[in-house]
Amino acid sequence: MKYKLSVVLATKNEEENIGDCLRAVKDIADEIIVVDEYSSDKTCEIARKYGAKVFESPHHKIFHFSKQKALDLAKGEWILQLDADERVTKSLASEIREIINLSDKEIDARLKSKFKSKKYRLFLKHQKLLEERDGPIGRESGGYAGFFIPRLNFFLGKYLRYGGVYPDGVIRLVKKGKAHFPCKSVHEQIVVNGRVGWLENDLLHLADKSFKRYLKRNSYYIDLIAREMGVKKVRKGLLGSFEYFLIKPIWWFCWTLFRHKGIFDGWQGIVFSFFSALRFPRAYFRHTFKG
Repeated sequence: MKYKLSVVLATKNEEENIGDCLRAVKDIADEIIVVDEYSSDKTCEIARKYGAKVFESPHHKIFHFSKQKALDLAKGEWILQLDADERVTKSLASEIREIINLSDKEIDARLKSKFKSKKYRLFLKHQKLLEERDGPIGRESGGYAGFFIPRLNFFLGKYLRYGGVYPDGVIRLVKKGKAHFPCKSVHEQIVVNGRVGWLENDLLHLADKSFKRYLKRNSYYIDLIAREMGVKKVRKGLLGSFEYFLIKPIWWFCWTLFRHKGIFDGWQGIVFSFFSALRFPRAYFRHTFKG
């Protein structure tokens, strides 16, 4: 059987999220693949209720190993990769359904018609920043093999639109066999062998409904950043401490709060910028004294 669109997820103990996530995509998915890292709750049971094919897999410190396995198991011509705490809106679902049925020429025309819009210019600026950090994304020629989706992040009761948080573009819609995760870093971008475009409608990210949940996730990522510091051999001593305990956090807090107008997101924006800045000294401390 030939599938047009596969929806894939990697999960672990996501019973509170998985149902709403799959409910939002069940009408556009030809198949749903869930790679579960031996959840102890009802994640797998709920996923199967929505027709998902569930495959169990050992837990990995870098979650991308399980995400890659989900990509490999998918049979669709196109694959939509999601996290359980993300929600595809009706407008995004319609856009996905439309884009995967267009030719490359039609996609070109569609994207060029949006180049002059303020929103699309923001997307392209975001992509440029990612490429400055990670290197070229995709290829300049050939067929379309992947699409960024802008993401709205929910933080303590509000979707953040400033502070450099939006559009938080993530490549989630890819062609089968044309994308893979390097599985080297938690921050890595999926690698796409082909041209990359942007979808217009937002993907909702409901990661931080409570401060407790945010701190738990934040601590996990700080552990991974601390490990990366060991690989990159970040300098220790007085100069390293000065850089990571003072320079970097103060610069980041001011940059996101004022230059990127995080203050327009209200107290949530201030709190987010503050704790985002704290990742520098916290990761450096764990790297230096616990590594």
